[in-house]
Amino acid sequence: MISPRTRLGLEIAAVGVAAGVAGDALLRAVPWGLNLTLCTTALVAAAVLLARRHSLTPGPDAPWLGATAVLLGAAFLRRDAAVLASFDVVALLMTLALGAASLQGEHIMKWRTLDYVRGGATAAVASSVGALVLAGHDVQWRELPREGRLRHVRAVALGVALAAPLLVVFAGLFASADQVFGNLLANLLGGAFDAEAVFTHTFLICAWAALVAGYLRWSFFGRPVALPAAASNAALGIVPVGTALGLLNLLFLTFVVVQLRYFFGGVGMVEETIGLTYAQYARRGFFELVTVSGLVLPVLLAADYLVRGEAPARIALFRRLAGLMLALLVVIMASALQRMRLYVDAFGLSEIRLYATAFMIYLLGVFAWFGWTVLRGSPRRERFAFGALMHGFAVLAGLHVLNPDAFIVRTNLSRPAAEHPFDAEYALTLGADAVPLLLDALPRFPAEDQCAVAAGLLKRWSPTDKRDWRSWNWSRSRATRLVADRAEALRSTARQVHCKVVT
Repeated sequence: MISPRTRLGLEIAAVGVAAGVAGDALLRAVPWGLNLTLCTTALVAAAVLLARRHSLTPGPDAPWLGATAVLLGAAFLRRDAAVLASFDVVALLMTLALGAASLQGEHIMKWRTLDYVRGGATAAVASSVGALVLAGHDVQWRELPREGRLRHVRAVALGVALAAPLLVVFAGLFASADQVFGNLLANLLGGAFDAEAVFTHTFLICAWAALVAGYLRWSFFGRPVALPAAASNAALGIVPVGTALGLLNLLFLTFVVVQLRYFFGGVGMVEETIGLTYAQYARRGFFELVTVSGLVLPVLLAADYLVRGEAPARIALFRRLAGLMLALLVVIMASALQRMRLYVDAFGLSEIRLYATAFMIYLLGVFAWFGWTVLRGSPRRERFAFGALMHGFAVLAGLHVLNPDAFIVRTNLSRPAAEHPFDAEYALTLGADAVPLLLDALPRFPAEDQCAVAAGLLKRWSPTDKRDWRSWNWSRSRATRLVADRAEALRSTARQVHCKVVT
């Protein structure tokens, strides 16, 4: 008789094989669009189906995590921004890792900061090796019926697995050695026999199958990995921690005083004192201040950990020191945002400047939440990590609403052209969301930029190019359609300015 564990393991293996075939067929087409949406939705649906079939009870966060994963997958249908897509992939992987923990019964909303690190690391490792554990330990092959149609399933499956790579190698060698045999294989396979292509497909199918099976195996069979208990004597106490925070506050205060002097002093003071234009001064400092802001959070979290168990009066002193650091940091971050404004006014907006600003906005929200939760003590401190996660999702959603590539082009077009020429070559490297704005602004460009934009749009978004349905995306589809509608006008513009256009 087949045990429930073996039955679930066999179904997970079947889902993994199906996912391997689907992944190889769909995800080979890049950039990702409809294909990733379909694969993400199928994975979530498979997890829901397996949980219901086997009457498994997930944690309370599983429904919204599944919905979030589907929404992140669907995000690839709308925007066409490479950097934003990278953030979507990271958010999707994080959501799937949290989903695995929720399927194990964990309560994500009560996690501490280190629990998120633990959840992501364990899910990654377990998904990588889980397929081997599933086949070698979870599925009890001896439970399969020894009579009837399934009695030889294990032996046949093992034989196929052993023969598959050898068949590819020997068939490729025979096809290269003898043209007649190669033609026979080509006729049997309906096309030219390409050993490299067969190997690539086989590898990708196995890789996707192993990852999905390993992920589902961890989700349903795995158990949460408990973090080691903190040693009772690990806290340093308020004296060393308070001293360190006090010195950092002194450094931050000195920097703030200098910043206020330059910002109130204006352009003349900056140019006379350090020999830089105000824009150059802003350009040199922004990303360093972003780094400082990003480092403060782990410092405060570690300091909070190191003073646990202290007397209430000493905890109150720590909170005052941490609160002062947060107040000074707000001034520093305001300085950084002001620098970015000057930077954009002088040099224009770009992807790295936009996303760095978004990161600063995220940090501002996280620091405000840190003050409201951790610095106010239990039980509010337990809400910090989950709130920081939700704020990250909110900022990512805000970027999707903002439409980064279109916003970059719109911002750069709004700057006075006489003082700040529009960078047409950079705009053409952006995604499909920038195309409508470039088409509308084309008549206002100087002749050289008209040439570059017309040629670039026709070359990249030519409707004559065959578009893979697996990579379908609304923005890319709209860009192709708009360029097709204005193809003759674009070619006419290019001819008028004597520009060579690829037709």
